[in-house]
Amino acid sequence: MAQIGVAATAAFGADVLERLADHHEIAFCLTRPDRPAGRGRQLAPPPAKEAAQRLGIPVLQPERLDASVELDVETMVAVAYGRLVPPELLDRHLWLNVHPSLLPRWRGAAPVERALMSGDRETGVTIIKLVERLDAGPIAAKRAFPIEEGDDAGAVYAKAALVAVELLEGVLETPSFQPQPEAGATYADKIAAADRELDLSAPPCGDLASLGDGRLRSGEARLRRCLAPLAARSCARGARPYV
Repeated sequence: MAQIGVAATAAFGADVLERLADHHEIAFCLTRPDRPAGRGRQLAPPPAKEAAQRLGIPVLQPERLDASVELDVETMVAVAYGRLVPPELLDRHLWLNVHPSLLPRWRGAAPVERALMSGDRETGVTIIKLVERLDAGPIAAKRAFPIEEGDDAGAVYAKAALVAVELLEGVLETPSFQPQPEAGATYADKIAAADRELDLSAPPCGDLASLGDGRLRSGEARLRRCLAPLAARSCARGARPYV
């Protein structure tokens, strides 16, 4: 099979990149530029860059993603990249986008977190052809999996990475697409500061003050689901998901 390129930035993208590299020749990792991070605001590489460097995969970090960027592959896999791909590049390459939800439910930036916050009992992964409209491209593959009672965002992302690579194995060689329905479309807005505020009086978290010892485990599980956005940290391969 020909080489592929991977466009990834966040930890979920890094996880999928590492797993893909076990079975495919990755020509390069396209990722966002290093940015200041932490209290010291020192320049820090994105997780996908760190993963690519560990694997010896060349890294591309253009300040601007436009028609001048040369990507010497036919197929690009985009996963948690975080940038809009311009029409010129969409036309020049086949872009397969890995989205961790059952599209058309939870289009947008935070599908896992919004699924947890909404109390969804299942989610999944959808592979789509990247188009100009947000997460609205035709579907190449889709698979659901349950959200278990104790799952947080890290656990769901780890499951999604496994499913994503399995689905890609079936579509990279000869992808075919079905239109994505508009019925049932919802949008997963980016997590904002207000989403990090815990309301102890609001369901589904429950009234923690009234929890007895016999109900602690159940209440704690509900609380963990409500706090999932707070703990959206790296779920890098081989590491235990955060708790």
